[in-house]
Amino acid sequence: MKRIILLCLGLAAAAVAGAQSQIVTESIQSKKLGAEIKYNVYVPAGYNPEQAYPVIYLLHGLYGNYSNWVETGGMKAVADELIATGELRPTVIIMPNAGDSDVNAYQNGYFNVKDWPYEDFFFQELLPEAEGKYHCGGSKGQRAIMGLSMGGGGTIVYAQQHPDLFSSAYGMSAWLDSQRAQPQDPAQKESKFFLTNESVCDHSALNFMDQADEATIAQLKTVKWFLDCGDDDSLMMLSVNLYTKMRRAGLPCELRIRNGAHTWEYWHTALRLSLPFASRNFQ
Repeated sequence: MKRIILLCLGLAAAAVAGAQSQIVTESIQSKKLGAEIKYNVYVPAGYNPEQAYPVIYLLHGLYGNYSNWVETGGMKAVADELIATGELRPTVIIMPNAGDSDVNAYQNGYFNVKDWPYEDFFFQELLPEAEGKYHCGGSKGQRAIMGLSMGGGGTIVYAQQHPDLFSSAYGMSAWLDSQRAQPQDPAQKESKFFLTNESVCDHSALNFMDQADEATIAQLKTVKWFLDCGDDDSLMMLSVNLYTKMRRAGLPCELRIRNGAHTWEYWHTALRLSLPFASRNFQ
């Protein structure tokens, strides 16, 4: 009898543990990048692989990596709370790696650059593999994207270039454009950071709006847009300028300039706006 009771208690404990949300670290051997790329996955409480879930891609910033949103941003606790209050639907959240703290030696960024076609990797390898494995996404109406700084810029540009894939895009303190560097030493052009900066110039979200034709604008209107930046952030005017261009083009877009700077304190609070925003716009 004692063994039966212990067995029942063990099964009950396992059931409770299984009902809790989890952070799972995965990796994918990318043929595009010729490297193993890690990513974290937030799996909501009560996850059932027989059900379909919406998905959010949550992108980190420059000097960061796939673990930042969990270890520094506290996203698990925020997502758990928002799901418990009904502000966020049970959702799978994917946090891919796109950089390293050594920005000169390791390639950072979400765009295709020399010997590092990250955007091809994201859409052709990561997206189908992760969504298939976790039974999530699968369509525009069930897929959202958001991120901070470099990841905020990646968010907006990805949604601009692939409006058929995302229901919403939320850029936090977004690095949307940059000044081209003029290195004195030609060797500096081989710096990984130089390539990252050039890629942001080449994929300027502001220039994209300047060049968008009527057909492109019509496609962009199918995405819900949100720009969120601190009033003490050096990147603030990029969000303001993009918002102005989008509104002039007739694109509905939310803009929030809140108290704060380019800090994790700000981005942690941004999760409480961005996750419900994505959830409201899932179809």
